[in-house]
Amino acid sequence: MRIAYLAHSLASCWNHGNAHFLRGLLRELALAGHGVEAFEPRGAWSLENLLRDHGEGGLSAFRAAYPELEATIYDAVEPVVDRVAGADLVIVHEWNEPALVAALGTARKRGARHTLLFHDTHHRAVSEPDAMARYDLSGYDGVLAFGETLAEVYRGWGWGERVFVWHEAADTRLFRPPAEESERRGLIWIGNWGDDERGAELETYLFGPAQAVGLPLDIYGVRYPSAALATLAHHGARYHGWAPNAGAPALFARHVATVHVPRRFYVERLPGIPTIRVFEALACGIPLVSAPWHDAEGLFSPGTDYLVAGSGPDMERHLCALRGDPNLRRALVASGLATIEARHTCRHRADELLAIAARLRARTTPERAA
Repeated sequence: MRIAYLAHSLASCWNHGNAHFLRGLLRELALAGHGVEAFEPRGAWSLENLLRDHGEGGLSAFRAAYPELEATIYDAVEPVVDRVAGADLVIVHEWNEPALVAALGTARKRGARHTLLFHDTHHRAVSEPDAMARYDLSGYDGVLAFGETLAEVYRGWGWGERVFVWHEAADTRLFRPPAEESERRGLIWIGNWGDDERGAELETYLFGPAQAVGLPLDIYGVRYPSAALATLAHHGARYHGWAPNAGAPALFARHVATVHVPRRFYVERLPGIPTIRVFEALACGIPLVSAPWHDAEGLFSPGTDYLVAGSGPDMERHLCALRGDPNLRRALVASGLATIEARHTCRHRADELLAIAARLRARTTPERAA
C-alpha cells in the first residue's frame, strides 16, 4: 500500500508532540513493506523555532534515531495535492493550513481514488471550535481522533461511524528501558509550559511536592516565560531548556521517577486522553505518578501501571514511597512495560490504521459529512 502523511513537521519536535508518534508510526509502516511518504510545508513554525534556537544540530538526534525517515518539503498546495493523488491512503494532520485540507478534500470529491483521513490530536475541537470550523472536511472519508471524548465531538458534528478512535502510542524501537541500569537520582519532567494551561497544577503536583520531599527536579521543555522560570527557581528546580524527543529515553534512564500533569482541557473537557509522555515513560521503564486524570477508556491500570495522586500531599507520599521502596519501583515498571507491549506500541497503531483503511475501502458508496 502507498501511504502519504501530511504533517506539520516530521523533523521537528519543538513544541510539536505529534512528531513523536508520527515518526514511530511511519517507521512501522515502512518496515511492514508499505510505501510511505511524509510531506511538510516549508517554513513550518516548529522547525523554524528549532533551527532558530539550535541550528542544524537540533536535528541530529532525529536523524540519528530515524535515518530512514525524511519528509518532502513543499511550497504550494497544488503540487502536493497532485503528488499524493496516486497513493492508496492519505492522512492529513490537523495542524495543516485550511487551504491544504480543503484542496485535498476537493480532489477526493472529484474522483481521487485514495482513502482520505483527517487526523486530530489536539483539544482545539473544544477549546477553539471556531478555528476548527475553518477546515472543510466535506471530501474526507473519515476522521482519526486520538481519544473517545474527541471522537464524540466529531460524532456530534455528523461523522457518525466514520470517526475512529486512534490513540497515540510508544515507539518501542526507541523508547525502551536502558540496556544496563546506572545510578538514578531525582525526578524528571519533560513538557512545554505552553499557554499556562496547567501552571497551577504543575506547582501543586510537581514543583511543590518535589521540593517538599527533597527530590532534585530536572525540567526539559520550551515556551517557559520569565514568570514560569522564576517559579522553577523558587522551588529549586533545574531548567535545561529543549531536549530532542529522540533523546528522552536516555534522560528518563537517569531518574528515579517522572510525573504526568495533564493540561486542563484534557482533564475537564476531553477526559481519558493521556499525553504521549505517559506511553513513552512507561515504555522506558521509569516509574510514573500522575496528577488527577481519569483513564476513562481503560488504556492502563491505574495504581498498578502508575500511581495516582489526588492532591499535593498525595503526590508527596507517592514520591517518598518511590524513593525508598525499590520493590514498588520494580513492580510499577514491570506492569507498565507489559501494558505497553500488549496494547500501546506503534506496531499496534499501524495495524489499527490499516484495518480502518480496509473498512472504509469496503464501503462502495461512502457517505460524506456535509
